[in-house]
Amino acid sequence: MKSSSRRTFMLTLAATGAAVSATGAFAEARLDEKDPQAAALGYVADSAKADAKRFPKHDNAQLCNGCALWQSKPTDTTGNCALFPGKPVSAKGWCSAWAKKA
Repeated sequence: MKSSSRRTFMLTLAATGAAVSATGAFAEARLDEKDPQAAALGYVADSAKADAKRFPKHDNAQLCNGCALWQSKPTDTTGNCALFPGKPVSAKGWCSAWAKKA
């Protein structure tokens, strides 16, 4: 094997490892329902599990991906919310700040 080919291989391997690590770190940053702000707003990753007694006006059809605060594509399974920067939320989630998209 030529040294230039080995060098290219090693650089490619290092870049791939960095990309995999970055992707794993992003996946771990998902919003936790126990996060203080999330808990205060009653966030749940599954709208059907919202506390009906605490939030009597909740409707199971109210999903994060249909909210005015949703900042990702409607078809994404997780996305960004203006209330929780840097912490992806579930598209099927819900919180008490839910507002219908215009």
